[in-house]
Amino acid sequence: MREKRPWIERTLRRMRESEEHFPPARLCDGGEVPYLGERLSLSVETEALRRRARVSRRGPELRVVLGPDTQLRPALEAWYRRRARIEVAPRLDAAVERAGRSYDSLQIRGQRTRWASCSTSGAMSFNWRLLLAPAEILDYVVEHEVAHLDVQDHSARFWRLLESRWPEWRVHEAWLRRHGHALRL
Repeated sequence: MREKRPWIERTLRRMRESEEHFPPARLCDGGEVPYLGERLSLSVETEALRRRARVSRRGPELRVVLGPDTQLRPALEAWYRRRARIEVAPRLDAAVERAGRSYDSLQIRGQRTRWASCSTSGAMSFNWRLLLAPAEILDYVVEHEVAHLDVQDHSARFWRLLESRWPEWRVHEAWLRRHGHALRL
């Protein structure tokens, strides 16, 4: 502990600073959740006869209706996963079209250590938690993965290609490194 103390203190300080600029989700009636750079207010109700949770967005409000045996966090995660496909697919289609490439499949997952991945066969996988970040971060991650269709590693060649397609990539990469830990419900 003593040996790692400076690192621990530095990491905790960065996490506190990050939460000041990027407040965590508040999962309760009247709380808030992030969505692509917006803050959506939560309206949570319980209906005695409801078996499955229902989540719907109306402008800046996210309305959640729970049943007696359903919980808020899993209901929100399921909604984010559905929305991730809706948000990622058109961005991915546009990016591969600009690059003159194609991909094999799209999966939305909840990886703990990756924001996205691209297999050698062109299977794309994106983390639903990217919807908790600003939209430009999602756009960057999509471009990053599309660049992997041409260069599978993170060599100098990859970063030059990404730079040619997304010149501001460093800003977004730095944002993810600094605030990525806060992208959670």
